[in-house]
Amino acid sequence: MFSTFFLDMQQNVKLFLFFPVLCAVFRAIFIHRYCPYPTLSGRWPVVWHCFRYGFWWGMDFNAYVFLLPLVFVTLPGLYFDWWLAHGDYIRIIAAMAYAIVLYGVFAGKMLFYFHFHDIFNHIVRLGRHAEKHNLADIFFHEDHGLAILLGYIPYLAICFASLYGLLQLPSIPYPTFSSSWISWIFNVVTVLAIALVFYFFRYGGTLIHDNKPEWDTIPSIVKKDIFFAKATVDDLVALEQVWKHPLKEAYTHTDEEDLSSLSAVVPQPDISLSELPNPVYAFRRTTKGPHIAKPSHIFLIVGESYLQQLFDPTFACLHVAEGGKAIMEDSHTAWLAQTLSAGIISRPSIVSLMTGIFDAGLELNEQETFWQGTVPSALPVQLKKLGYASTYWYGGNVTYGNFNQFAPACGFDRVMTATDFCGPQAPKTWVGVYDHLFLEKAAELIKADPQDGPSFHYVYTTSNHGPFKINLQEYGFDTEQVMPDAPEDIRKNKDIQKMLGTFWYSDQAISKFIREMKQAYPDSLFIITGDHAINLSMLNKTSLMNRECSLRERSAPVFMFHHRDITPQLFGNNTIGGHMNIMPTILEMIAPAGFSYYSIVPSLFEPVDHVVTPDYWLTPDRVGEYKNEAFQLLENLQQPGEIQHGTPLYREERAAWGNLTGYLVRHPELLEPAADLIQRQH
Repeated sequence: MFSTFFLDMQQNVKLFLFFPVLCAVFRAIFIHRYCPYPTLSGRWPVVWHCFRYGFWWGMDFNAYVFLLPLVFVTLPGLYFDWWLAHGDYIRIIAAMAYAIVLYGVFAGKMLFYFHFHDIFNHIVRLGRHAEKHNLADIFFHEDHGLAILLGYIPYLAICFASLYGLLQLPSIPYPTFSSSWISWIFNVVTVLAIALVFYFFRYGGTLIHDNKPEWDTIPSIVKKDIFFAKATVDDLVALEQVWKHPLKEAYTHTDEEDLSSLSAVVPQPDISLSELPNPVYAFRRTTKGPHIAKPSHIFLIVGESYLQQLFDPTFACLHVAEGGKAIMEDSHTAWLAQTLSAGIISRPSIVSLMTGIFDAGLELNEQETFWQGTVPSALPVQLKKLGYASTYWYGGNVTYGNFNQFAPACGFDRVMTATDFCGPQAPKTWVGVYDHLFLEKAAELIKADPQDGPSFHYVYTTSNHGPFKINLQEYGFDTEQVMPDAPEDIRKNKDIQKMLGTFWYSDQAISKFIREMKQAYPDSLFIITGDHAINLSMLNKTSLMNRECSLRERSAPVFMFHHRDITPQLFGNNTIGGHMNIMPTILEMIAPAGFSYYSIVPSLFEPVDHVVTPDYWLTPDRVGEYKNEAFQLLENLQQPGEIQHGTPLYREERAAWGNLTGYLVRHPELLEPAADLIQRQH
């Protein structure tokens, strides 16, 4: 029986060989038709990696061309002779059906790119609401629909001939063995090899699911070229990506709904938003005069998961935040213990800090329109008006998340990626280069920069991110030396030590970078925060906590301003703040009186009685979460009370911030090149 299985299984292999080639042909046609370059000379390495990576990514679907016939043709054929005898015809019928789907999806992508200059995106979902007769009219009278349909005839003929020819190729005969136990070993090894090879192909050339090909991990050499990055994605994979991400509610709103909702947040409610070139212009503010001497360097340091919780007195015995605490306790630092990040994961926070509007889950960095223009509230644009050249320093590969396109569009003069300037041999996690190496090299490059004039540096670290696999002992972490006073159950728990040790390591790297920059540029302004907080659930059942993390601990990043002219009273009576308060606070702190800027929220020099993000709301006495309609009092930060449930506060404001972003996504024509925004006076 196994000899029959061995021979018939090879028919599935032959069938499988056809479709990666077919997908490559479709990719070549797409490139030939839409390639923006007159010649591919000098771009052949990009083309090679485009096809190579596209081959493996396409295995999301193509690998099943082997598995499904194995399960539904080969295995039943071992028990039913008729099914086995007609197996090749069944395979061809099924393969032709798949070929029909591939042609249809390819033709759809070609038309979609013609109309929208993009591969399949969220507009596909909006098509369900389109006038079907109008779509048919466009298809047949503008897009040569009849020719596309007639193209099925030669296409299917070629597919049939190719598939039939492949199945006629000779198979490797089942070997003969001198003993049954050798035969048995061969059979077992063959079955295991089949399973292993299938999963290897199905996961895109790896046996680790987390390493499967995806948009973020397209080779940098390809992703830096927008066209070839899109060409890398097989057609069915592109369509799958659209369907895996449900359409955001913002895409379904009317303009009237969005603009009317903004009346709850604009500083002047009687302003006519429809008469403005962009709703963000409604948030114009004017500075009252500088609070500090104008710094030559401004550093916005955003540490991965750099959360306030480990700075709290309750966790002092851990000693993992000593570097940051030294800055926090400095007499020239102003800080807040109760704050909110702009997003609960990294990219929305990074994007919101760059643009001055909430990302609101719309992934602005993935929107190609935001690679061409930005909004007047963009932080580097507004600092440029004060003479600051700006650089975005990223601890990982800047092409992940398309920040090589997005950051320059926001107005950054340079985008520096650690995987480039630290060299290919620099040790790194799956997120980025080790923090101390990244920051040491960044400091070296900053000090070597010959440019005159003030500069702004947005620095984002990556190491404090699971899985925690850095060899901490190699970089000086020793549990007994760092936290001799910590409870024994924490000191003896290896997983907790990896997590806390990585925080310690990152804190040490960040604080060292700040000290070095402060020594080189004593008049520097430092803003230190985290991209977001995290739920340190590992500590929940330890003797140190013995409770759940509070809502405030889950949501509050570190939040500090440091400069030689700053005092701890800088923020007046304010006890709360958020990421979106950072930009206006910087501008109010350094700009001359009468400088106009745009910010959706006020600076921390004005009274702040609440903070609202798409995920949380915060007042001086409580913090709440929108998703679960939960809140918690802030009376005792060390022993938080019960989480309570009730109607969330500031729902209209939360909706307005999301609607503002949604409106701009739906109206990309309102986005403007950063250079134009810098020159324009309003």
